[in-house]
Amino acid sequence: MPAETSMDVDDLTIRPLAPDTWPAFAELVARHNGVFGGCWCTWFHTLSRDKDRTYESNRDLKCRMVAEGRAHAALVFDGDEAVAWAQYGPPEELPNIHHRQEYEAGLGRPPDYRITCIFVDRRYRRHGVAALALRGALDLVAKAGGGVVEGYPHDMSKQPEGKKMSSSFLYNGTRKMYEEAGFTYERPKGQKNCVMTRTIASA
Repeated sequence: MPAETSMDVDDLTIRPLAPDTWPAFAELVARHNGVFGGCWCTWFHTLSRDKDRTYESNRDLKCRMVAEGRAHAALVFDGDEAVAWAQYGPPEELPNIHHRQEYEAGLGRPPDYRITCIFVDRRYRRHGVAALALRGALDLVAKAGGGVVEGYPHDMSKQPEGKKMSSSFLYNGTRKMYEEAGFTYERPKGQKNCVMTRTIASA
């Protein structure tokens, strides 16, 4: 699908990351060179002392965690092709976050879930697919029993006027997107990110 082709997000579907969807997820990550330098969406699973992993070992780690039910994401599909995801899970599954020291200093009660990464295939960006992935993650949280969900989006009001940020750097979406999904702003985190929360009822 060329980047300029119009699309309807209603044609896209959500499926959970699981052993049966791993091949589609792996193809999406591989198409983008492992994502963020070969991370394979493992950075939030591991603490700083574990950062010596390679593209191959990150891929193997992610595959093993999916097989063991220790890695969760809402995958967005266009037909049989995965085109985006929103990674979520409890803090013990995703212990690493940016600006960790500042975050923990202002933390009251830990959330039940956190959303740490939203990624969209470069061909599908700027079509509302990230928002769809976020909604998909919230729906999966509801099916798992619900709870307090935290997200850490980019607060674009902190972006210098007239300076645009590439969508590839918006690793967790924008504050506006979270507000439209029903999240409430809690506090800043770092220079350009913030903490937002929403309580999800059990489905």
